[in-house]
Amino acid sequence: GVGLVLWALLLATGGASTLWHGFSDGVRGGRTLSLAEGECFDTPGGALSGDTYDVDKVSCAGAHDGEVFATVTLPGGSYPGDDAVGDTADERCWSLRDGYAMDGWAVPQDVDVYYLTPTEESWAAGDREITCVFGNTTEGKDLTGSLRNDVTVLDADQVAYLKAAHVLNAALDTAPDEEYVEDDLPRHKAWAGRVSAALGEQARMLRARDWPAGARGPVAALAADLDKARAEWAKAAKAGDADAFYEHYDAGFDLIDPSRGVAARGALGLTTTVPTGDDGSEASIQV
Repeated sequence: GVGLVLWALLLATGGASTLWHGFSDGVRGGRTLSLAEGECFDTPGGALSGDTYDVDKVSCAGAHDGEVFATVTLPGGSYPGDDAVGDTADERCWSLRDGYAMDGWAVPQDVDVYYLTPTEESWAAGDREITCVFGNTTEGKDLTGSLRNDVTVLDADQVAYLKAAHVLNAALDTAPDEEYVEDDLPRHKAWAGRVSAALGEQARMLRARDWPAGARGPVAALAADLDKARAEWAKAAKAGDADAFYEHYDAGFDLIDPSRGVAARGALGLTTTVPTGDDGSEASIQV
């Protein structure tokens, strides 16, 4: 009665990859090895790709290949196909990562989201689980220590600050696919409207809380910057042409530069090193 539950591992870097690999989860002692949120593991080859017949659960305190940050159970029915399962995994895992690692600044830049999904064969055996995983983007390079920073790790003030910042991040993430404003001005204006509304909500959330004495000044200064940024993004949302949009967009984006939150973060005991993008420039991640 001992068999294998087959999984497929999709390398997910921003949802753009379509590289599938076979991944088999071994059975030990007559039971299927499962991975739960917060658990860390090693693969025999030390990489989150290729074929394997087992994974070993290990302590997150030491070096490890992957850390599970969420699991998702898919509904029953017939197998929806590799593409559909992969699309669902990509959407759900990316939406759940902030709940486990609320402070994006505390996640190393060489860490990305990976996921394990059911194959058609394992689906037939009742497998419906997607496992969302943090792993290093450099094959063979380990993670060390847990990346978890959520309500179980952070204090109430830190959580409140990050929740406010997530409001803006969510709006920024809805930017149009068109890179240039002139290619689709209406959608960029609609996006600017969403960002403006998010900035207003973020400022409101920051002002609504009674912060510790040392954080009141820096948080108030940040909220004032957000007010100025909201006004510029609102003007971009009403721009009559691309040039006018760029004028207010540039001014608004400068006012939400991540470095403007460093003082508030420091006062609240959060990470103060601004993340960088692939080109070495500051990333536009507000949390």
